Amino acid sequence: MRILIAGLSHETNTFSPVPTPRERFCRDGKTLLEGKAALDFFRNTGTCIGGFLKVAEAAGAEVVCSIAAHAPPSGAVQRAAYDGFCERICADVAKGGWDAILLDLHGAMVVEGFEDGEGELMRRIRAVDARTPIAISYDMHANIYPDMVERATVTAGYHTYPHVDQGETAARAAAVLLRAMKGEVTPVTAWGRAPMLPHVMAQGTHAYPNKELQAMCRQWEESGRALTASLYVGFPHADIEGAGLSAVVTTDGDKSAAEAMVQELLDLAWKARESFVFRPEPLGESVAKAKALAAQGGDLPVVMLDHYDNCASGGTMDTTEVLAEILRQGLTDVAFFGICDKAAVEACLKAGPGAEITLDIGGKLPMPALPQSSKPLTVTGTVKTISSGTFVTKAGLSPGLKVFMGPTVVLDTGTVEIVLVTRQIEPVSPDMFRILGIEPRDKKVLAIKSRVHWRAALGPLAREIVECAGVGVCTSDFSQLKFEKVRRPIYPLDPGTNG
Repeated sequence: MRILIAGLSHETNTFSPVPTPRERFCRDGKTLLEGKAALDFFRNTGTCIGGFLKVAEAAGAEVVCSIAAHAPPSGAVQRAAYDGFCERICADVAKGGWDAILLDLHGAMVVEGFEDGEGELMRRIRAVDARTPIAISYDMHANIYPDMVERATVTAGYHTYPHVDQGETAARAAAVLLRAMKGEVTPVTAWGRAPMLPHVMAQGTHAYPNKELQAMCRQWEESGRALTASLYVGFPHADIEGAGLSAVVTTDGDKSAAEAMVQELLDLAWKARESFVFRPEPLGESVAKAKALAAQGGDLPVVMLDHYDNCASGGTMDTTEVLAEILRQGLTDVAFFGICDKAAVEACLKAGPGAEITLDIGGKLPMPALPQSSKPLTVTGTVKTISSGTFVTKAGLSPGLKVFMGPTVVLDTGTVEIVLVTRQIEPVSPDMFRILGIEPRDKKVLAIKSRVHWRAALGPLAREIVECAGVGVCTSDFSQLKFEKVRRPIYPLDPGTNG
């Protein structure tokens, strides 16, 4: 048995000013993973390709990898980059001789010129190979379009947010595909949407209602009622027709049962729509709350979330408003991760370890989609740590995965240790602090540019959680964004929407 694996993954924030060229899909910023090098990189990791490999190799298959192109969230993918990736994948598909194709896709890719990057890839693949069975793993934040599911044999979406089940999800999809190839099951799929845009800050599976929705999907799969069942909360920071919540269910030959389960998921989600809304509070109040909580003392830190600028949702990671308020209110013993500012890092590298330096950090990228952009912040501090920013993560989203933050420094102001990075990366693991000489458990305050993913590995370290509404294209205040293409009416943009 010969199996082709390919990865093309990007979550597109159409309001983000961060460009998405070909280089952004390279793990180290230079070289695209492909072939044997890609298989070796992902083998025994908690990633989708790692999950595909586990199932395929256990089945004794010969596995070939086309490309493994994964880019951090940002603006629309540049058309030349996308076309090049599709051409490579389709050329490998066209070589023929494949018994199955396994695709690691995100589900919320927008490309210059069209909204549905994954569906377009599927159309191009099926133009050269109409028959080979295909299994796809999708992120829970997928915005579903027809071709994404109807042109595949089987699809599966993550059941957890934080996404700690990436490898498991791919393995679920691959296992169903192998059963179908043996004639044990006949996959049939139904899907549907609800007219709602759940706020990302209200999508975590640690709480109602997504916790209950995903549990329902898992129970159906475990009982055999469904081959795969996926509730996609969608990615709302995409001004496209298909943004929002959807459900996809695949059964063994029973289309009506699949349709009934889809409707059950959509009905439950719609009934809980108010719980999918997040209402932020003024920044000054949040920072004051964090200061008071930190003053109470305790064995673990207060975690502050600068969630309007989460680069894992397309944020620039260079907005300074939350950091500025932390400094203004005089919080102490703070680790702030972080500000993406290549020029500031280079200035610190030039100054050298132990040097005191005054410089402007952040506020470099204009954000025309917002009513306001961020401003550079002048800080004075000592260059405490210099790091290559490369490590292997031990826990959290993708255990065993090699991570490239790029050259990284810690600038210590005396009250706040500011992490300055050269590549946008969400701070989700204690490892990211520890390689910089910061023990996160020992700080009074951890201030991080994250939304939900931090809970996977940093969550156990949090004594209290304070959500801070700063500035950024991941804003939870939808009134700051101009939606022109998303289908209307849709809740909560249109409060009177009927389900």
